[in-house]
Amino acid sequence: MNTRRRFLRQLALSSAASALPLRPFAATPPADRASFFVVGDTHYCAQAENFARMDETSARYNAGLVRWLNQLPGSSFSAESGGGVVAQPHGVIHCGDIIDNGDKGPSKNKMVETEAAAFVSDWGLNGGDGKLSWPVREVHGNHDAPHGDTPMIDLIKERNQRRAGLKNLSPNGLHYSWDWAGIHFVALGIVVGEVREVSRKRRYAPLDSLDFLKRDLAENVGDSSRPVVLVHHIDAPRYSVEVPAEKVIHYEWDYADVAAYHSALKPYRVAALLCGHTHVRRIFKWNGTSNTQAEQGYPFLNTDNAAHFHSESQALLHVEVTGRELLVREFATKDGWQTGVWTPQMWRFDLS
Repeated sequence: MNTRRRFLRQLALSSAASALPLRPFAATPPADRASFFVVGDTHYCAQAENFARMDETSARYNAGLVRWLNQLPGSSFSAESGGGVVAQPHGVIHCGDIIDNGDKGPSKNKMVETEAAAFVSDWGLNGGDGKLSWPVREVHGNHDAPHGDTPMIDLIKERNQRRAGLKNLSPNGLHYSWDWAGIHFVALGIVVGEVREVSRKRRYAPLDSLDFLKRDLAENVGDSSRPVVLVHHIDAPRYSVEVPAEKVIHYEWDYADVAAYHSALKPYRVAALLCGHTHVRRIFKWNGTSNTQAEQGYPFLNTDNAAHFHSESQALLHVEVTGRELLVREFATKDGWQTGVWTPQMWRFDLS
């Protein structure tokens, strides 16, 4: 049996096991707002000298991250971050780069198998079926599947078939949408694209995410004015500037696709765009250009790495969305999730 088929067989067994609840899931999230955590760049990494075992640092950081995600609901925000109690979340959104070696080719498929199995064991799927107590919604990043043809893509598609509460699923089984507390969410993979009129090759495969986004918003939001939250891995603003034709392939997101993405959102009330990838937290308004100081635009939340094994400094976001406003806070560690504190700041965006 080749490595890829063995991977799929083992992940099918892992997925079946994760369907069995390990603990009752009795938490009740608020009905008047969507409350959720945002993470990115967990980079689950197997040992280079033994592909069947997880790197100890990677495993420890990810275990610490999951512990904090479980412990924070019901605790208090710091006074400097706005005060109040952390609500029970509707779930956790993972902005991609789940694993570390999905971009390294077939020779690393055994590492991918180990990394993906560790992710499934830690995170489960629908809440309480892994170590994480809450449902998870993930997209793939460049370390998972830059061209959309790795075992991690197969895993996400398989999970989407069992993912509870979906409103819509793309024809290729990869992109999906759902509602939390009346807010509409769309998971769009690594980047959003591609524009059919532009035939040039993309560095990362969009896998028809732009077409899915347009159809989904038209069918599930329409002229309702419901707030919309979009999730993808790569940060859009850096790639919103036109570049010489011979350099486009070196850029992670084709500028024509970025422009089309921004344009597709104009009829809707966008509450937030979520991404990871940069390993730096940036929160600002995006007006369709590379300007990160714009006074008007869509709230853009670029989360820091959450468990990358190269650094003890990690962070996650806590987000609340109502029909009127978006509230964002950050919880961070400097010691690989042994301890953590709320960043002394709260970001507030008026959505009215």
